[in-house]
Amino acid sequence: MDSLDTQVLAAARSWAAAGHRFALVTVARTWGSAPRPPGAWMILRDDGQVQGSVSGGCIEDDLIRRAAAGEFVGTAPRLLRYGVTADEAHRFGLPCGGTLELVLEPAPDAGFLEQLAQRIATGQLVRRKVVLASGEVSLEGGSAGDSQQWDGQTLVTLHGPAWRLLIIGAGQISHYLATMALALGYRVYICDPRSEYADGWDVPGTERLAAMPDDAVTELGLDPRSAVVALTHDPKLDDLALLEALKSPAFYVGALGSTTNNGKRRERLLQYFDLSQAEVDRLHGPVGLPIGSRTPPEIAVAILAEMTAVKNGRNLPSTVAFADPYACRVA
Repeated sequence: MDSLDTQVLAAARSWAAAGHRFALVTVARTWGSAPRPPGAWMILRDDGQVQGSVSGGCIEDDLIRRAAAGEFVGTAPRLLRYGVTADEAHRFGLPCGGTLELVLEPAPDAGFLEQLAQRIATGQLVRRKVVLASGEVSLEGGSAGDSQQWDGQTLVTLHGPAWRLLIIGAGQISHYLATMALALGYRVYICDPRSEYADGWDVPGTERLAAMPDDAVTELGLDPRSAVVALTHDPKLDDLALLEALKSPAFYVGALGSTTNNGKRRERLLQYFDLSQAEVDRLHGPVGLPIGSRTPPEIAVAILAEMTAVKNGRNLPSTVAFADPYACRVA
């Protein structure tokens, strides 16, 4: 569940508490170039106010118009399709022939939304199931291997802190990385056994782990929605995290340091630790995309850009041709 949909859930609870009627709209399926991914949420209040989005704006405008015309009455969920034809796709601003299937719930149960929010707040992954034929809505425990399901009749969406980031080191780059990662919907953990750094950590919304880096990796039980970034620049600490993280199913493992230092790190991991060549080859080091980053916030942007590319299955550049003063990379 990304940060936008978390905001939608918070607004829905607020509106329900204030006595407003509203509809919940979920992106069930997309074809072509759709602006929002499957599972994205939007709520539409009885007075036309909107939170969240399911497209670039034109579909939202049409939903507001249809709601004002009284189309979305009752309680039964229904299926809406947009962009089935090229003309309709153009009219609704869907690029490249994009098509959307939306599930609209005219009157979602406020109690279920409250339960969902409470379970997410405790760190749980939750599957929300909506059956169109019966209107039945249910909440079930989710797991890291779950994904959205839609067969045209039953919609199952996954909610909760599905993406996690463990940062090793509480330095300046870590502050920016953690703040940006929170905005992208990650649940962020920080581990640094050095009190001179850890005691000054002050990024709200993150969780500190009082353990050595290797123990912190083990404690979290990394899954395919987890990432680990080692930023202490101290091999005694970074390597502890990496030797465990590279054996895990984490989708991304990165380490700060120059090309030369990361080359030496790879040699150490192969020679002195129980890691295979394939496991060591998973290391992103120097960490981050080569965007010419020089300052701590720019380096954080580079790291998150690379994490996002890996998460989304995009090809990455294979060479680096610039330097930064934090020795993240050298030419």
